[in-house]
Order: sequence, then C-alpha cells, then structure tokens
Amino acid sequence: MFIVLLNIMGRGKKCQKKHLCFRALKDSLASYIEKIPDKRQPWKTDYSLHDAYMSGFAMFYLQDKALLEFQRRFQDEIQQNNLATVFDVKNIPGDTQLRTIIDIHSYEPIMSVFSDYFKRLQRDKTLMQYQFLDGKYLITVDGSEYFTSESINCVKCLRKKSKDGIRYHHQILQATLVHPDSRVVIPLSPEFIRNTDGEKKQDCERNAAKRMLKRIKADHKMLPIIIVGDGLYSNQPFVEELYENNFSYILVAKPKDHKYLFEDIEGFRKMNTLNKYDYIDRKGRKHIYEWVNKVALNGNKNPVYVNYAEYSLIVKGKRTYHNSWVTDIEITKDNVCDIVRGGRARWKIENETFNTLKNHGYHLEHNFGHGENNLSEAFFLLNLIAFLIHQIFQLTDFLYQECRLKFSARIEYWNVIRSSFRLFIFSSWLQVLERINSPPQPIF
Repeated sequence: MFIVLLNIMGRGKKCQKKHLCFRALKDSLASYIEKIPDKRQPWKTDYSLHDAYMSGFAMFYLQDKALLEFQRRFQDEIQQNNLATVFDVKNIPGDTQLRTIIDIHSYEPIMSVFSDYFKRLQRDKTLMQYQFLDGKYLITVDGSEYFTSESINCVKCLRKKSKDGIRYHHQILQATLVHPDSRVVIPLSPEFIRNTDGEKKQDCERNAAKRMLKRIKADHKMLPIIIVGDGLYSNQPFVEELYENNFSYILVAKPKDHKYLFEDIEGFRKMNTLNKYDYIDRKGRKHIYEWVNKVALNGNKNPVYVNYAEYSLIVKGKRTYHNSWVTDIEITKDNVCDIVRGGRARWKIENETFNTLKNHGYHLEHNFGHGENNLSEAFFLLNLIAFLIHQIFQLTDFLYQECRLKFSARIEYWNVIRSSFRLFIFSSWLQVLERINSPPQPIF
C-alpha cells in the first residue's frame, strides 16, 4: 500500500522536483568528485578524475555485469554520445586506465553525497512518510561481506587464517532508513570494515558501528533516530554509545547473550508480573506480546537499564516466530505492537538492501576490479550510490515509476534501457524514460 499509493497519486506527472531529478543528483555527485585531490602530474593526465569516476558510476547505474563489457558497449559512436549527453563523460578511459585512476585516489569526498541526497529528500518532505514511533525514523544497521578470495587482495583486505590458508575479504557496515510498510529503503553512508595502517588488530563490526554512530550524528544532527540492530549490538558499551549520541534503539536480545537478563524475565514470568497482550487476527493467527520496563541488561555492578519486549506468532497451535528485543522506549499496550514491528523491520536491510544489491541486478559480489588501495571500496561506493538514486526515483519520479511498472522483473527493465542506448542518441536521462514510456513506433 505504501508504494502503490505513490504510483497512483503520481500517475500523469512527468518527473519530480528539480533538486531530485537525475541531472541534479548526477551534478551533486560530480561536485564531490571534483573535491578529490588529483595526485597525478598534469602533463601525464589523459583522463580526468570526473570522467573516470562518472564512467564507473554509469556502469553501475545501467547495471552492467562487468567493466570490460561496459567498455566494449561504449566503443561505438552512438553509445559514446549517450555517455557524454546523459552522464557528462567526455573521454572514457580504458578498463585498465579507469581502474588505475580510481585505485590511486581517495574516494572520501564522495561519501558526503549520501547526506546531500538525504537532505534533498527532507527538503522535498518525502521522508515524512518514513516517520515511525513518535515521529522518529528507523535506521537499521548491519554488516555484510561483498568480496572474498584466496589469492586476490589489497592492503585494506581483512584476513582470516585457516588450515587451508588465508582468505581475504571485504566487509562493510551499512545503515539504512526503513519503514515497516515500505519496500523502498534509503541507504546512508557506509562504514568500511578494513585493515588500517599502524593497527595490529583487525577492524571489526562493533568498532565500525561506533564510528558509524558518530558519522550519522554528524550528518543528521537534528534527525530523531531509532537505531535497529541484531544481537551483536545489545551490549552495554554500545548502548552507552547510543545514549551518548542521543539515539533511541530497538535491539535484538537473545538468551545465550544475556543470561542475567533472561533469568530476570523468567522470574517475572513465574510471578505473573510480565505485562501481556494477545489477539487473534483475521487469518486465525495468534499474536502474543510480553514486556517489562526498567530491567538490568546484565549483572554488572553498574548496569544499564532497558525495557524488554518479547513476541510470539502462533499458527495452527505452533509457534512459527519468536523473538525478543531491548529498547529505551517505554513500552505500553498502546505501542508494544509498533515496537515489535520496528524491531522486525531489521530484516529490511538484509532483504531490500543486501539481497537486492547481490542478486537483483547490481552484481555486488562480482569483482569489477580489486586494485591495491582504493578500487574495491570505491566501486562498492559507486554501486551503492546508483542503488540510492534508483530508490529515490522509486519514491519521487513518477515517470521512472511508470516505466518500471511496464516490466515484471527489474532485469528486463534495465536490459531494455541498455538496449535503447545502442539504438538511439539521447539528449538526457529524461528522454531515455520518455522513449521507454512511449508506445511502439511503426517503421515505414
């Protein structure tokens, strides 16, 4: 219902406001690329940083499967013209040159594009529909591996030793704005989990999460946020970090990780002092909610106190789902269902973000090029930016939505767009969508 209503409301309109159209978002990305210091000597520079990074972005935006395939497609004159008119790439580097240019330069200035796009959505009031409990926004946090190899590696690769040798891999920690009723997610700036010069101990997800909280706070100072995460984060040091940054939270809590807490919960249950609410829905399923406020998270001398919620789904007499969470939000009968919905929305970062990036056209786990320094992370970043822009259009660009509705599968949609780049010369991305959305033309 969340997205269907948007499509119905927008039917007949051509595109969204200017600050959210493709050219505005592309130009914003280009402006951050311009902030990357060029390490090369001017007389040895055949290709600009802009053309290198925008070529990489175009590859991910058009969902090409490989860099070499992308390069070959744009060798003909028609597609070179489209790369220039749609993506402003004047001189496309060869695949080896493109990888080298991106690998030796720091992509760090590009990270700011995520907060820039987010603020554009706020300015348009698009994000108001994502408000959840008490006007706050759910931001899920989770880690994922996107590259692994037993031979290919760079200085930033994590290393895992085993009896079979060393496995090299790249991991990221991703934060994503979600709503339980929407399949459209808005990724925020990622945090790379990596080896760092001078550090003897390898980076880990928990350390990356602490850095991410500081980044989110710096980028979104006034945004009321609820951090949603799995059991890795429901520990006292991380909860204290959340309080320090003034974030609310809903975090999974499992018995194996919280022996002291669950002993208390069982005590409350035996004494019949746990709050309880249940109901049977139209399908005959029983929903059971239990909760208690102000309980110690652990048995430490100075523990943090949290509020605890537990949920069970009973179908035909069998429990088909069960989970529990801790939160700083005071739990009542009026909000316990929403707190559980917020906690269960954690899966959206897995289903609507990582799964889409890996299995639905973005080829996240494909090695487009690894490099020795920055290439692997830079390509991940450009891929994520392409995904973010597509998500923005799913929310705000009615012509994009109409075109997308013509195809049952995402892959077919982008196959047609890439094919049209072979046949027509376009003056803009808007003209691409107008061509896709127009009825077939007879050939005389």
